[in-house]
Amino acid sequence: MFLGSGEGMVAAVRAFDWSSNPLGPIHTWPAALKTAVGLALSSGFPKAVICGPELITIYNDAFAPILGDKPDCLGRSFRDIWSEVWHLIGPLQERAYDGHSTFIEDYPLVINRRGYPEQAYFTFAYTPIRDEVGHIVGMMDTVIETTARVETERNIKLINAELGHRIKNTLAIVLGIARQTFQVSASASDAEEALNQRLMALSAAHSTLNRLSWTSAPIVRVIEGALAPYSAQAERIRLEGPPVDLSAKQSLSLSLAINELAANALKYGALSNDEGHILLRWNAGRPGTDDEFRLVWEEVAGPIVQSSGRVGFGTKLVRAVGMEFGGDSRMEMRPEGVRFELATTMRRIHVDDQGEG
Repeated sequence: MFLGSGEGMVAAVRAFDWSSNPLGPIHTWPAALKTAVGLALSSGFPKAVICGPELITIYNDAFAPILGDKPDCLGRSFRDIWSEVWHLIGPLQERAYDGHSTFIEDYPLVINRRGYPEQAYFTFAYTPIRDEVGHIVGMMDTVIETTARVETERNIKLINAELGHRIKNTLAIVLGIARQTFQVSASASDAEEALNQRLMALSAAHSTLNRLSWTSAPIVRVIEGALAPYSAQAERIRLEGPPVDLSAKQSLSLSLAINELAANALKYGALSNDEGHILLRWNAGRPGTDDEFRLVWEEVAGPIVQSSGRVGFGTKLVRAVGMEFGGDSRMEMRPEGVRFELATTMRRIHVDDQGEG
């Protein structure tokens, strides 16, 4: 017999009751159809033979995963099997029955093979099958599913686009920090020291966001990253507050501000003597509501601080953090130490960074 011996779909075709099928008993099939079925069943590549005007389907083992959970596909009409996408592939089948081959790469189809619609992609060829006198008796469907590759390539493109976007934004931030730092610094050495501290804070925030895929970051991790260069003073800085997630832009902005406050505290404020300490606390209401979010940096028992009246870049940086949070921020030079306060609503916390340019 042309089918030979075998298991799987070969055995299924041999055992099928073709006498009750529109295609009829195997011995009545045209020789060209038998040859095509034999080739398909012996192939390791996904193939289906579509037979006669009723479009009766015979497929091999490699084709079975493409069908998924579709029931009773052997001996069934190709039109019925793929009814959900027939408006798209039906014209291609008709073209094959008119004698024209079709080859399509990564063809998108929304199919239902597991009880729900799913987006899938296929590269396939429909090839006419002719008998000995040239009449078309069916078509060969040679197909490979490319869904995984198409989705992977799409994700890579998205990642590359996002990477380019992040690099552009980061370079803009670095350029702005460098320009402002050198403009207001008294000497090149002062500028170098300030720039190094600010870039370290920016790097720490980036590291936190990278570990979390740039979606959001817990506020405590952002703050701890910004304070990492001052770990020797860790016992003098107390953090208090509930779990809160910040957006990427909020994380970067707050990290720079906290680092700036800590640097100033080490030079002039509560960390510059032996008695001073810092309380950094925040409170938060219900996410996505108009409940208050408030963060306070308060220096205690430091040397008496007197404002010079000069507004440097660091001060501007700290005050600007309120803009990224859609709220207000202010810094006061109190005799007992610096007090910084950031206030906004929970509706503004962890808002997606849409339109970030």
